[in-house]
Amino acid sequence: PEMCRSNKSPWVCLTCSSVHCGRYVNGHAKKHYEDAQIPMTNHKKTEKQEKVQHTVCMDCSSYSTYCYRCDDFVVNDTKLGLVQKVREHLQNLENSAFTSDRHRKRKLLENSSLNSKLLKVNGSTIALCATGLRNLGNTCFMNAILQSLSNIQQFCCYFKELPAVELRNGKTAGRRTYHTRSQGDNNVSLVEEFRKTLCALWQGSQTAFSPESLFYVVWKIMPNFRGYQQQDAHEFMRYLLDHLHLELQGGFNGVSRSVILQENSGLSASNKCCINGASTVVTAIFGGILQNEVNCLICGTESRKFDPFLDLSLDIPSQFRNKRTKNQENGPMCTLRDCLRSFTDLEELDETELYMCHKCKKKQKSTKKFWIQKLPKVLCLHLKRFHWTAYLRNKVDTYVEFPLRGLDMKCYLLEPENSGPESCLYDLAAVVVHHGSGVGSGHYTAYATHEGRWFHFNDSTVTLTDEETVVKAKAYILFYVERQAKSGSDKL
Repeated sequence: PEMCRSNKSPWVCLTCSSVHCGRYVNGHAKKHYEDAQIPMTNHKKTEKQEKVQHTVCMDCSSYSTYCYRCDDFVVNDTKLGLVQKVREHLQNLENSAFTSDRHRKRKLLENSSLNSKLLKVNGSTIALCATGLRNLGNTCFMNAILQSLSNIQQFCCYFKELPAVELRNGKTAGRRTYHTRSQGDNNVSLVEEFRKTLCALWQGSQTAFSPESLFYVVWKIMPNFRGYQQQDAHEFMRYLLDHLHLELQGGFNGVSRSVILQENSGLSASNKCCINGASTVVTAIFGGILQNEVNCLICGTESRKFDPFLDLSLDIPSQFRNKRTKNQENGPMCTLRDCLRSFTDLEELDETELYMCHKCKKKQKSTKKFWIQKLPKVLCLHLKRFHWTAYLRNKVDTYVEFPLRGLDMKCYLLEPENSGPESCLYDLAAVVVHHGSGVGSGHYTAYATHEGRWFHFNDSTVTLTDEETVVKAKAYILFYVERQAKSGSDKL
């Protein structure tokens, strides 16, 4: 781009083909559009000139088309398919540039004793083994979740080992197609597209993978994620897991997947936590059970119910909410333990949440307390950073300190005496971070650990990072994996 020399996120104007940086950098493409709106004063405009208004541009890295006048991404094309032609032309350019670039990088790697999995580019260490995910126009919320899940070994391996589903639609099999919303295609499989995406990550391929066929299936089955506006990553994760769970319970090449699950020795069907029907890999790995205990303050009657969960949503206690930086002087720092404690502590339900007491036969004041009855293999903790005030959704920007290793969940258990000494310890596998202030804006990235190293996943860019950086992140979603207790023979 001419104006700011940024090489990030180039957007090409489809009217005059000048290239400017896109809306996630300095927004010079928007300035170009605004400048083009000033009418030409010197000569009378003809009808023809009236229409040339530089409103549509294309993101050169994700090939998505954006219209500034509609302030939205566009999915349709011209009658002559011109947008697709531009797209193919840019892809060809990229591929040829990429091939020569790859030869150069290969030579560089062969000639040096660099660790074959890493490469220094402009001072930051790019991971060669890791594959980024293209942003299809504000789809960083999806990319951050996919990269996190791809680094949860047991979960990811299960999908990668599933046999491929041959889609009946033979014509387009294996061909990259750009879908429009109108295309009718009912035999879409979320599990299959999720499997393909996970297989594409960590293959060591250098180009970022474009998850558009997965996104297309998401559009088909989760209508509230249609369009290209920013979405909530936590909401997306919940929908994704729920839909994977539902689809996995359905038939699978004639065999129910829960049968396959039982045969997979690593995830026995015993000790399962069922949510809506049979157990699947989703509930076997993320599923835990909460006990919700409510006590009537008038007659003392206690009522208990058990709720299965896939993740826990924790409030950031109000006394920490106005603190913004890690080392602010005013008072103690908020820790993950503070958030867990406020979630499980006894609390009095307020007037709006009066509880129907069966003994008093009317709504009474009461207290509520959560216990964890069964911990999951992977504990997913969501910090509630977005909350509604009267008119708008605010973001809580407080830094919350969280451990990388050894999160001990024993004190939140209903029956801690029944658990072994190491069974309640969890180590961090991935963190999703929301950068920016609004929920409908901002940007999501993820940190995850793979084979002992920490990586930062920022859409198509994956860089090597370190524990010090991860610890400073303002976490939005944390994925903790249960530490495997050592077998008896190791203890000798």
